[in-house]
Amino acid sequence: MMDATSRWALPLLFAGQAQKELFHNEALTLADALLHGAVESADLAVPPVDAEPGRCWIVAAGASGEWAGKDGAVAVASEGGWRFITPRAGLNLWVIDRNVALFHDGAQWREGAVHDDGLYLGGNRVVAERQDAIGDPAGGAVVDAESRATIAAILEALRSHGLIVP
Repeated sequence: MMDATSRWALPLLFAGQAQKELFHNEALTLADALLHGAVESADLAVPPVDAEPGRCWIVAAGASGEWAGKDGAVAVASEGGWRFITPRAGLNLWVIDRNVALFHDGAQWREGAVHDDGLYLGGNRVVAERQDAIGDPAGGAVVDAESRATIAAILEALRSHGLIVP
């Protein structure tokens, strides 16, 4: 018989179990951290001294103190001390101080494609903030010049969005 859920190791209750409220509260604390979807930072290796209950961090490499040996885990501050969640492939958390989402690929944390300033693929921005509209060609007296100007404006917009190389 299992004493924890298979996916996130949340403690299970059993018939006749003493102090069920402790196990139930532990499960709710861990579930609350996972459902929040955001961490304060992924760059701290030492736990903050004034962490408010419910705040979370991704433990940076080389962790020490109460976080020693928990590199890459999600650290959750609680009234009863630190709780740690081992990430699984697909866990996606917004990192507040970086303004970017990190996702866990099953082995390590990686930056997601969505940043606060655009969409990134392979570390390169491919979509940026919306630019001004490109005007339609008008007139007709000098079609070639208007066409070239419009094509140049399209190319500039694609470059400024990061969709083509400058």
